[in-house]
Amino acid sequence: MTDGPLTRYRAMVETGELKPDPAQELAAEKLNSLHHALLNYRPRSGRSGWRDRFGLGGRKDAAPPPQGLYLFGGVGVGKSMLMELLAGALPDRSERLHFHELMRDIHAEVHRLRQMPGNDEGDPLPGIADAIAEETTLLCLDEMEVRDIADAMIVARVFARLFARGVVVVTTSNRHPDDLYKDGLQRDKFLPFIALLKDKLDLLQLEARQDYRIGRILGESVYHTPDDDAARAALDDAWNRLTDEAEPVPDSLTVKGRKIEVPAAAHGVARMSFKALCETPMGASDYLALAAQYSTLIVDGIPALGPDKRDVARRFVTLVDALYEHRSVLVCSAATPPEDIYAGDDWKFEFQRTVSRLVEMQAEDYIRARHVE
Repeated sequence: MTDGPLTRYRAMVETGELKPDPAQELAAEKLNSLHHALLNYRPRSGRSGWRDRFGLGGRKDAAPPPQGLYLFGGVGVGKSMLMELLAGALPDRSERLHFHELMRDIHAEVHRLRQMPGNDEGDPLPGIADAIAEETTLLCLDEMEVRDIADAMIVARVFARLFARGVVVVTTSNRHPDDLYKDGLQRDKFLPFIALLKDKLDLLQLEARQDYRIGRILGESVYHTPDDDAARAALDDAWNRLTDEAEPVPDSLTVKGRKIEVPAAAHGVARMSFKALCETPMGASDYLALAAQYSTLIVDGIPALGPDKRDVARRFVTLVDALYEHRSVLVCSAATPPEDIYAGDDWKFEFQRTVSRLVEMQAEDYIRARHVE
């Protein structure tokens, strides 16, 4: 295919699918240069044959790989869309994955290899990286984020091998590389990988004038009642619009040594059930971490609550307060309108602030507000 990312980006602006944005156009130009460099690039095979051993290998003088790209910036600035333009221009040479999908697949393959009878070959990671390199010239990874030391070490070793094999990497992240795995345990062991990233990838911060996903939810209802099939379909539709129909992948957050499992996440959006959020022993620090991490939280199944569910109602109040503090968008299905969620008389007055916030969180001004990480 001859159309590069810049041509595709300008066509989308021309048709009105995108609004002109200087930061996005600069990123498209960077990706376009990489696209042209990749057209004639082939990484040298990692296989060693007799010609290599005698210094006669045909690819010893292969050109060095083009510099990859690390696109970082806040939620909704167009990072994923721009990376997709590059991956789509090289469909037979590229692989695009959510970063958590890559980690999930690596963990699964490590487990599979270690379960094989008689497998005593030791470290499986170089072989896994080699398998990726044999199939992929350009690896596009969405939403790089490292949150525990095990993943930090796996990422460092796999990427070092991929770079050695000449794989070109383009990745998006909400964070500058220097902030990856920030404040993590034994982070000093991860610092060489950050240095490697900065050596192999150009860094480009994307700062758009607006969150481009906001337009996909403005004018649409974010509070759906009653909690029926139509409401659940509306939440599915909201997920698709806000994530560009991304495949949901599991995620997790570690708060004070405890892990919060998020069953579905993509592009700064998380989807969880009310039961998982408020009928389990979670507290303010957990909700604040979720609200800081995700600009939008989709919540299924908020029930009507009575005095016998006072503890559950208190957790819901704390969740709403956390989302409100971070200006996270709440999209939800509920059994009743906000004013009828809590039916007990003993705590109804205190619940009025939550009702007020739930109503305000449906307003255009709130939805337009920038998410606070």
